[in-house]
Amino acid sequence: MDSCTCSLHCSCTNTGNSIIYVKIHETDEGDIIAMCDESLIGKVLEENDMVLDLKDYSDFYVGDLSDPEELFIPRDTKFNSANIVGEESIKSAIKNKLINEENIKSIMGVPYAHTYWMNPV
Repeated sequence: MDSCTCSLHCSCTNTGNSIIYVKIHETDEGDIIAMCDESLIGKVLEENDMVLDLKDYSDFYVGDLSDPEELFIPRDTKFNSANIVGEESIKSAIKNKLINEENIKSIMGVPYAHTYWMNPV
């Protein structure tokens, strides 16, 4: 993959770095951003009573392919929630101020974060 088209402001030229999927879901209640490391799509992560199914629910995450280091989400972009899975996606989400360190959890050693905003401005 040499390049991609991204609905957010990003330069998606693959520089050899990991690639992530970014997808925006528009709902009546507000927009949801989903980000996932490409390498995790198709996997089912299970730990204790937690399951993160990136196989059956891959459509939720699979959107535009983006270089996580180049992804730029404008500060005025508002989301009602963010669902972020994987090390590269987490780093990019922190850089873009979508999540904070305290939002991060882990399943089978894979970081993930789910964040909700009640009234995005």
